[in-house]
Amino acid sequence: MTFNNAVVWLDHTKAQIIHFDKDASESEALKTHSTHPHPKQNHADTHANEDDNTAFYNDIAGALSNAQQILVVGPAQEKTAFVKYLSAKVPAVADNIKAVETVDHPSDGQLLTYARRHFTSAGGLK
Repeated sequence: MTFNNAVVWLDHTKAQIIHFDKDASESEALKTHSTHPHPKQNHADTHANEDDNTAFYNDIAGALSNAQQILVVGPAQEKTAFVKYLSAKVPAVADNIKAVETVDHPSDGQLLTYARRHFTSAGGLK
């Protein structure tokens, strides 16, 4: 089934992507390729961590490539770094981002409800 709407929740270790319309949804989980500690921790090999983020961000971008409306959410700064990456490297996906918001750690059901409400209040689901 093809869905025009997507919400992605991400932090530094994983991404939860839900493609949806008003009646149905499909969920997909992705994990980072990183074996490095959290980015706020000091470690010597920051270049390797950037390469891991690039692969992780590319995986997420690929999963979002067919969405016409995208909501990006998460608890900290990873969502902002992801949107910045998309703007520079995958503008076709970045152009479909309708909002970036802070959301803690919702369940899949809570995330889907939040996204449906967001798109409905912003002009409707596509």
